[in-house]
Amino acid sequence: MSNDPTENPRILLIDDDLKLCRLISDYLSPLGYEITAVHNGREGLARATGGGFAAIILDVMLPGMNGHEILGQLRQISTIPILMLTAMDDEADRIAGLEMGADDYLPKTFSMRELLARLRAVIRRSRIVSTAQSSSESTTEITVQDLLIEPASRRAALAGQPLMLTPVEYDIVLCLARSADRVISREQLLNEIADRNYEVFDRSIDVHISSLRRKLGDEARNPRYIRTVRSAGYMMVRHPDEWRD
Repeated sequence: MSNDPTENPRILLIDDDLKLCRLISDYLSPLGYEITAVHNGREGLARATGGGFAAIILDVMLPGMNGHEILGQLRQISTIPILMLTAMDDEADRIAGLEMGADDYLPKTFSMRELLARLRAVIRRSRIVSTAQSSSESTTEITVQDLLIEPASRRAALAGQPLMLTPVEYDIVLCLARSADRVISREQLLNEIADRNYEVFDRSIDVHISSLRRKLGDEARNPRYIRTVRSAGYMMVRHPDEWRD
């Protein structure tokens, strides 16, 4: 058996709804996905930290440990794609999950086709840059102030210290760094991390930017790296002193 978790992808499903777990497994298994279902939060975290999965589908409400607690612990050690399942129309859960590093979310009214599309998207975004992206432009290291980005390995470091970024956060910071000192609209950023339907919830970009700022040590009122340009979008700056208010 291949050790590549994206070949016949192994998916960890953490949800205490047994019927839903069966439905998801029955739908995804014939498509080549190997589903491991766990129905308790603590057991789910233990399985997740063991590695070997291409992605995790994680419910918010779980016995033993809730989904946000699991997400928080996983994001300290892993950038594995995580697709959160939330209660219907519960925007608070969505925002909380995105702020903590979830790659995407689905309300529990989802269709199986939508689940499949979202799952494929988060797995695709997480893959290491391959030979298809081996041009000098795509692999050249990018430096903005103390931030170093290595597109070839999808790694980033701040002042020599590795940054633990989710795949979505990495795609956003790479897009901004490649266009440093130029404004990038929310729509452009959405397109950059696309492969999903954002509906009207484009606040997700703002949530990811907020998380990135925390990881970069940016101050909300006077950020050094990522500035908000009112009614236009975001911009990463090379020389923050030139942009001080």
